[in-house]
Amino acid sequence: MKIAQRAQRIEPFYVMEVAKAAAERAAKVAHTDAPMIFLNIGEPDFTAPPLVQEAAARAVHDGLTQYTPALGLNALRERISAWYATRFGVNVPARRIVVTAGASAALQLACLALVEAGDEVLMPDPSYPCNRHFVSAAEGRAVLVPTTAAERFQLSAAQVREHWVNNQTQGVLLASPSNPTGTSIHPDALRAIHNEVSQRGGFTLIDEIYLGLSYDAQFGQSALGLDDQVISINSFSKYFNMTGWRLGWLVVPDALLPVVERLAQNLFICASTVAQHAALACFEADSIAEYERRRAEFKARRDFFVPALNALGLNVPVMPDGAFYAWADCTAACDKLGIQGSWDFAFEVMKQANIAIAPGRDFGHADTAQFVRFSTARSLPELQAAVARLQTLLG
Repeated sequence: MKIAQRAQRIEPFYVMEVAKAAAERAAKVAHTDAPMIFLNIGEPDFTAPPLVQEAAARAVHDGLTQYTPALGLNALRERISAWYATRFGVNVPARRIVVTAGASAALQLACLALVEAGDEVLMPDPSYPCNRHFVSAAEGRAVLVPTTAAERFQLSAAQVREHWVNNQTQGVLLASPSNPTGTSIHPDALRAIHNEVSQRGGFTLIDEIYLGLSYDAQFGQSALGLDDQVISINSFSKYFNMTGWRLGWLVVPDALLPVVERLAQNLFICASTVAQHAALACFEADSIAEYERRRAEFKARRDFFVPALNALGLNVPVMPDGAFYAWADCTAACDKLGIQGSWDFAFEVMKQANIAIAPGRDFGHADTAQFVRFSTARSLPELQAAVARLQTLLG
């Protein structure tokens, strides 16, 4: 059996190898006084709040389980539109919102609609690995542009100018806030990037799935406020704590809507009907109040954990302004332990401290061997225990 080249171009998801090893280690130490602490997982430790659970049960009980339109329930599209207005002060007409089977489906639809075979798409290095693989699956080529703390590990307009190749580069794929860094693009910088791309007839595609979990008003603004040509990916997974429900959305320009609808009809039919009915309850006042309480909890975890990492010599060069990650330089820690690189460091921390973290290898090629990603999507007592163990390990 011949395996397609597009499948062979997809690189291994190395963090899964770490996760498997961590699961094996966890089973061995589960009943000790130092059970495994999982700081490698990019998933909220909260689940859907009561009103959302009740709405799902009610949908099943009432038989609301058949297909919806490919673009999603009109009522849900309207709720999302209203949320943009109240939360971000942005007018996003419901007609431009496409409900999808998670942000992954949204990214796939966007890439299939915009990327031709051989097209290049600029992305920052580091960035979430699956995003570049959506470009590859559409027969395009993700061009990873090395970034530094000076750019908040994000692309800049100058880098877009430098790396844009006429008749090859077709657009940019950004993420704000970013996984793995938790850093956002300043609105002025984002506007400059979008202007550079627009002048060249390209597309600006931005992953905003962590935007709801923003902790700094200057960064907590949607790119959709720039103009109606920005294409935004969002999700019910992170801020709304519905990871396994597989529900997201895509906001597209009017001209792109018929194309995306046709693709969605053929590739997905629709997103989960039960999840869509449940998600309507996300926007109730009691649900939003709970989400905001949880956002404050995520911020409190960041405020404890990042300074603690810095004190341990695991330097976080840019304070994350959103999401629940810390991108830490482990060079000094590796020197102290007599090992090299973040891959070995991740396994050493797992072996000696029973802590699972994500090595930088997945997230790009430039300097990622010296960085590890910590997830703060765990309880504060777990984070405090992790810091105590790291102090013991690193002295």
